[in-house]
Amino acid sequence: MNDAGTIEIPAAPQAAAPQAAGPAAKPAGKPKANAAQAQPPKIVDFGLNSQPLGAGDEPVALTQRVVLNYFSAKRLMQALAASVARHEQVFGPLETNVLKRAKQ
Repeated sequence: MNDAGTIEIPAAPQAAAPQAAGPAAKPAGKPKANAAQAQPPKIVDFGLNSQPLGAGDEPVALTQRVVLNYFSAKRLMQALAASVARHEQVFGPLETNVLKRAKQ
């Protein structure tokens, strides 16, 4: 973790393209990659905001990090949406506006 409270993750090493050996070897050509390898990962940082009403300048300390590819991020999003929908069916709608929740 650096001075700004962020976590630095080193870049993944790049693999060299395989080369054929021998006198009759043909050029390997362009290496093929699937869509998951070509896209950068989704990084989700978690931290506790001790001032949810925005009453100060204290930065949020990031304490956890999850790195997902886009496929896993979408599956996580769908699982969370289904879980929240079930919760709202039982207990009523969740208010996401902090100011409205503070008045209740």
